Amino acid sequence: MSADARALLEQLRALPLQQPLRILNVCGGHERSITQAGLRSVLPATIELIPGPGCPVCICPEEDLYLAIQIALHEPVTLMAFGDMLRVPVNVGKQQPASLSAAQAHGADVRPVASPAEVLAQARAQPDKTVVFFVAGFETTCAPVAAMLQAPLPANLKLLISGRLTWPAVALLLADPNPGFDALIAPGHVATVMGAEQWRFVVTQHHLPAAVAGFSAQSLLAGFYAVAKQWLAGAPTLVNCYPEVVSAHGNRNAQAMLEHCFQVVDAPWRGIGVIPASGYDLQPRFDAHNARLHYADYQAQSRRHIGTMPPGCDCAKVVLGKIRPTDCRLYGGLCRPEHPVGPCMVSDEGACRIWWADAARRDAH
Repeated sequence: MSADARALLEQLRALPLQQPLRILNVCGGHERSITQAGLRSVLPATIELIPGPGCPVCICPEEDLYLAIQIALHEPVTLMAFGDMLRVPVNVGKQQPASLSAAQAHGADVRPVASPAEVLAQARAQPDKTVVFFVAGFETTCAPVAAMLQAPLPANLKLLISGRLTWPAVALLLADPNPGFDALIAPGHVATVMGAEQWRFVVTQHHLPAAVAGFSAQSLLAGFYAVAKQWLAGAPTLVNCYPEVVSAHGNRNAQAMLEHCFQVVDAPWRGIGVIPASGYDLQPRFDAHNARLHYADYQAQSRRHIGTMPPGCDCAKVVLGKIRPTDCRLYGGLCRPEHPVGPCMVSDEGACRIWWADAARRDAH
């Protein structure tokens, strides 16, 4: 921990926090940084850090993942997806491939990618074969995809978009009379694209302290200190603790590309349900590349799959900050990284996977 981070920690410890302060960190990347830096172990006992809904792999709806699996299995395509998505399970019978990795083992041409540029290169390299790009992610994932869509696209490239906006999930939590947290740490990378002011509603509409933070221990501690001071003073405001990359209104060029390529729609979140105006879908100008339209038969009622969480899986409660990962009934038993039952144990942004990697066990909160 840097000297500046240690100084912030001492200032935080010096605050007269007599009552518990529950701070929701929205982002899975924040949760990873918090856990790897051991911040929970050095903060005052009155501060509780709660993982939130910012893991795109965890909230990707089961019906979208199932659709991707079916296309990969039954169509002569190369299906490409970001690496974590390959291992996410869907709740189907034991005789059916329950993930993209399982579909790959059954002979489907499924490939992990790290960037949209790889997908574009693959589509150009095999013009006689359809390439389907399964896109699950938040604004920071959809912005590079929008940048890819600015170039002329090969006719054989189709996109299956399962993009989500971050703030509507927080708005859903705050609509609850008892949201379960007293202050918010907003994700710095999303704010880099969309602007810090996008989170102003937390203060103006719900009267909770809020701060935008980056991913270093110093930036996170600055965020915790900022919201703790606001909470003590009873004067909530929005503080930008990541000013080196986050501005008030974000990256206007990236926002313009997002608006050009995507329309905002009501969208399902796994285990949570439909959140109004929370999803990205392709604009009609890209209909020729929209996999949902190209493979519409798979979404007919007789073939569509809308799953539920597997019995005993509490991922939805973890994502919503209602319980800790170690409180899930399957955590560390039936559900482990080598055989995940729920999506939160798959991704390195999933709270269950992060806590398990940090040796958090059910009997040691």
